[in-house]
Amino acid sequence: MTTERRDRARRRREVLFFSVRGRATLLTAAVSALILAVVFVLLMLLAQDWARNRVSQNTQRTAERVAFDIAMNANRGHLAVGPGDAAMVQVVSPQGKVVAATEAAEGHPPFAPAELKRRALLIDERTCPRSLDGCVWVFGLRLRSSPWGPGVMVMAAAPLPTLLTVWLLPLAIALVLTVLLALITWWTWHTVGRALVPVDRLRAELADVGAHGLDRRVAVPATAGETRRLAETVNATLTRLEEASERERRFVSDASHDLRNPIAGLQTRLEVALDEPDDHPWKPLVRAALGDVRRLNDIVVDLLELSRLDARTPRPVERVDLAELVRREVARRDDRIPVETRSVPGVVVTANRVRLGRVLGNLLNNAERHAESRITVTVDRDGGDAVLEVLDDGAGIPPESRERVFERFARLPESRARDPQGTGLGLPIAREIAEIYGGTLRVADSPRGARLVLRLPLVTDDPGSR
Repeated sequence: MTTERRDRARRRREVLFFSVRGRATLLTAAVSALILAVVFVLLMLLAQDWARNRVSQNTQRTAERVAFDIAMNANRGHLAVGPGDAAMVQVVSPQGKVVAATEAAEGHPPFAPAELKRRALLIDERTCPRSLDGCVWVFGLRLRSSPWGPGVMVMAAAPLPTLLTVWLLPLAIALVLTVLLALITWWTWHTVGRALVPVDRLRAELADVGAHGLDRRVAVPATAGETRRLAETVNATLTRLEEASERERRFVSDASHDLRNPIAGLQTRLEVALDEPDDHPWKPLVRAALGDVRRLNDIVVDLLELSRLDARTPRPVERVDLAELVRREVARRDDRIPVETRSVPGVVVTANRVRLGRVLGNLLNNAERHAESRITVTVDRDGGDAVLEVLDDGAGIPPESRERVFERFARLPESRARDPQGTGLGLPIAREIAEIYGGTLRVADSPRGARLVLRLPLVTDDPGSR
C-alpha cells in the first residue's frame, strides 16, 4: 500500500511539474501572483493616499469652521466641534502658548511648533508630536483678530490611519486577490487540459496504431487549427512508414530470393562434385560454381552500396569531367555491343569520381542487356545542368514501367529473359547516387530503345565534400 501511495504521489508530481499542463499552470500562477502583488501594493498606496486626503480635508474643514465661529464670536471663548469634525483643536498664541483647546487636545503642547516659530500663516502637513502615540495631520490658519488677541493660530489635528486601524481594507483586498489568483490558476489548468484532450486522444490512437499495424490512421478533427494539422502530419508520416515498411519487406523477400538461387546452385554443384569419382573432370563444375560465387559477390556488393547510400556515408568529392569519365569507362569495357560517344568538352561536375563511374557502368550494363546493335553515350550542357544520356536500340521501356525500373530488385519480364543473373539493383543505385549529388536520373522518350538521362549541376564553385 505504501508503494502504491508513493507511485501516486510520484505521478502527481510528474503531472504537476513536468507535464505541459502543469508547467503552463504553474507559470501562469506565478506570473499572475506577481502581477496581483503589484496590484495589491498599488491598491494599498491608493487607499493610503485616499485616507490621508480624507483626514486632510476633515482637519481643514474643522479648522475653517472653528475659525469662522471665532471670527463671528459664536463660540464666546469656548471651542466646540461637531460630530464629523476632527476632535483635536488648539488655539495657539503668537508666542506659542495654547490658549484654548478641545477636550481631546487639552494638556498637549502645540501640534506644529516648528511652523509656529516660523510664524507661518497656513499649516497643512503631517507631524508626529511626542505627546501623541502616533502621527497626525495638522491644518492651521492664522486669525487677524480673536477673543485671545490678534495673530492666534487655529489648528485642527486628526490621527492618520494605519494598517492596524484600517486592517479590514487590506484584508479584504488580499482576500479578493487571492480568490482571483485561485480562479486564474483553476481556469488555466482547466483550459489547458481541455486544449490537450485532442492531443491525448491522438496519442491513444497512435498507441493503438502501433499495437495493430501501420495500415490504420488517426481521426482528423473537423475543426481547423494546430490539432488538425498535427493529425494530418501524423497520417502522412504513418503513410510513409507503411510504404517504407512495405519496401523493406519486399527488399528482404527479393534479396533472400536472389541470394538463395546462387547459393542453391553452388551447393548443388559442390555436392555433385563430391559424388563424382576422383578421376572425373571437375573444371566445368568449378567454373559453374565460380559463376555462382561471382553473382553472390555482385549482389552483396550492391547491397553494401545501397546501405552506404541510405546512410548517406560521405565520400570525398572532386571536379569530374564527364567527357573524360565516359572515355575511360568505355575504354576499359569489353562489350559485345559497340559504344558510340558524343561528348562536349568542359562539362564538369562536383562529385565522387568512383560513384559517378559506378553510375555510368550501371547504365552501360543495362543498355548492353537490351541493345540490338549499338549503344550511344552523349555528354552535353543544358542551362546550368550537365546532361549524360545513354541510349540503346533495344525494345525500350514502356511508359507505365519507367518508374518501376528504379525500384530495388524490380525487373521487367524482358530483362529477366535476357539476363537471368541480374540483381535489379543497378538502376536504383544509379538514381540514389545522382540524387546525392543534387541531380536526377530518369527514363526519357526516344524513337527507339531506352534513353536514360542523368542530370547533374554544373560546377560553379570550389568543390566541398558530400
